[in-house]
Amino acid sequence: MRQAVAAADSVRGSTAPNPWVGAVVVTPGGAVHVGATRPAGGEHAEIVAMRSAGEAALGATLYTTLEPCNHHGRTPPCTDAVIEAGVARVVVGMEDPDPLVAGEGLAALRRAGLQVTTGVGSAEVADQLEAYAHHRRTGRPFVTVKLAATIDGATAAPDGSSRWITGPAARADGHRLRARCDALMVGAGTVRADDPELTVRHVRGCDPRRIVLGSAPPGARVHPCLEVSGPLPDVLSRLGDEGVVDLLVEGGATVAGELHRAGLVDHYVLYLAPALFGGVGAAGLFGGPAAATMEDLWRGRITAVTRLGADLRVDLRPLPASTGN
Repeated sequence: MRQAVAAADSVRGSTAPNPWVGAVVVTPGGAVHVGATRPAGGEHAEIVAMRSAGEAALGATLYTTLEPCNHHGRTPPCTDAVIEAGVARVVVGMEDPDPLVAGEGLAALRRAGLQVTTGVGSAEVADQLEAYAHHRRTGRPFVTVKLAATIDGATAAPDGSSRWITGPAARADGHRLRARCDALMVGAGTVRADDPELTVRHVRGCDPRRIVLGSAPPGARVHPCLEVSGPLPDVLSRLGDEGVVDLLVEGGATVAGELHRAGLVDHYVLYLAPALFGGVGAAGLFGGPAAATMEDLWRGRITAVTRLGADLRVDLRPLPASTGN
């Protein structure tokens, strides 16, 4: 299952709207064949692994991070292929929360006489597929807001300059976030001010789909992009309907503040540099009104703190009762 999880991680960011799944076929002779989900319309992980095994899949054990599908979509049901290949046992990390599957794949395998084991590596798989499960549960993409600031919480100088607050290691890590999401959204103000490319450059990986909240000026480097507008819950629902599963939001303060106050952020990633503006006038992390009283203060939970060169990455999640999701 660990090999299957690693295979899934290698294709994250390239499979939406399908989940990033890994699979391993272990033949009766002990040979190991690994597969991962292809881009949308391509083969699912189980099919890739079984195709690699060929006739040796007869009597084999299939490990897969997610329950095999049992319905016709862009591809035929994986359960049919598993049964036809003569696989003897299937080990599953997590049941599929998609209403089109939701245990039906496991039931089909059991009806065909296969031995089925579930829940192996479930915690790791659930963490890896958190964004996918959120999308299937809510119809909206999982929203990660990425912010970079000095230790005293400033994101730009009073003259508007902001590059570079953090160092190379933190910037590379930010590009790893880009590579693992399937869409990246910024506000039109950020496009006008910074003219970002929003591509993956400092690490290997696929460029995410680029989305601008508002209108991008003609000739901006973000083109081609999808331009969206309207109430943020409606925007996220539209993106979810269009197959965006994992959404990274990089700016600016206005968009981040609006998402935050609406309770629409599922994961905050803060890069903190050992630097101080040391006074008033610098731009803060969020635009718009702050909490009016201590009773209104938003509180979350820190899930990880990682040192990246001279900088820190702080991962912050909403408390379960305050997500609004």
